[in-house]
Amino acid sequence: MAVLTLTKENFETEALKSDVPVLVDFWAEWCGPCRMFSPIVDEFAEENEGKVKVGKVNVDEQPDLAGRYGVMSIPTAILFKNGEIASTLVGVQPKTALEELI
Repeated sequence: MAVLTLTKENFETEALKSDVPVLVDFWAEWCGPCRMFSPIVDEFAEENEGKVKVGKVNVDEQPDLAGRYGVMSIPTAILFKNGEIASTLVGVQPKTALEELI
């Protein structure tokens, strides 16, 4: 499954009402650490297809979503389960840290 682009229009449906856990990567184009983290998130999404849904939120394009979830630093990865925040990771993380969330 491809990584989803999440926006305020589809966030509730794709992330909060999902029947599987959803990992959301909050990032920005200009963010060097985000560019380092992105391939890790992509690989995680590919290896965990069916177990978890993965989406990305560009904080420059979706500042309301970043604000709603208290994203102060990027990259930030938030795992949602049953519409609630289950875990939050800030900064570049190894794939094993993402795997431990699910």
